[in-house]
Amino acid sequence: MTWTVTPEHFAGPEALLLRRDYYDEVASRYWGRPATGAEIDEGLTDDGVELLAPPTGEFLVGRYDGRPASCAGLRVAGEGIAELTRVYVRPGFRSTGGGGLLLAGIESAARALGVRRIRLDTRNDLVEARGLYAKHGYREVPAFNREPYAEHWFAKEL
Repeated sequence: MTWTVTPEHFAGPEALLLRRDYYDEVASRYWGRPATGAEIDEGLTDDGVELLAPPTGEFLVGRYDGRPASCAGLRVAGEGIAELTRVYVRPGFRSTGGGGLLLAGIESAARALGVRRIRLDTRNDLVEARGLYAKHGYREVPAFNREPYAEHWFAKEL
């Protein structure tokens, strides 16, 4: 069983399904109930995903034995800084090493874009994500934004 991680357009069919699954999971956890299709559609509308393509960013899809299983986005936020976003590994593929490979792919893409520091924000309930970031060298830092769902902020120097 092997993982591959490649850049893909954020609107491709597999990337779009992964983005929908991501939003479904984070919204459902937040609300404590399953998100509706309409709520997922609304969350994906005007969400800034167009910045996850060169030269302003990148979008990666991870495949496990050829099956789409994970995604992550990178958005350039300023001189030498980028933000990590939409990190998602489908539940059936967690604990197989895909999250770490996804982060390595994002870090490589960031370096190619001239990024020296990656930062991100996340919520209290996304425990698995916080563990993944800490395991791969991301450290908690003071808040750098006032996003409504941000409760933890992380950064990593490349």
